Amino acid sequence: IAKSGLRNSLLVAPMPTASTAQILGNNESFEPYTQNLYVRRVLSGEFVQVNRHLLRDLIKAKLWNDDMRMQLIAHNGSVQNLAVPAELKELYKTVWEIKK
Repeated sequence: IAKSGLRNSLLVAPMPTASTAQILGNNESFEPYTQNLYVRRVLSGEFVQVNRHLLRDLIKAKLWNDDMRMQLIAHNGSVQNLAVPAELKELYKTVWEIKK
């Protein structure tokens, strides 16, 4: 950077934060999700965040509806006790459900 005044955007990148993750549709960190569904509180209000990959797979399996959303909320974003295929239960474990 000091030599040419330019930087390579492929090598220099900001760390993910809550704001950039929201804008770019990413997770806030590289760690497993703590929940697949949670409420984000910002200055302008509150809104529900759903793991977009889980949402895509539930829609694809024709399982996403208001009842499924309410069940996810009731189970703190965990799919382990919901009527979803076993492969989704394995794929969308939260950090608390992964064996250490």
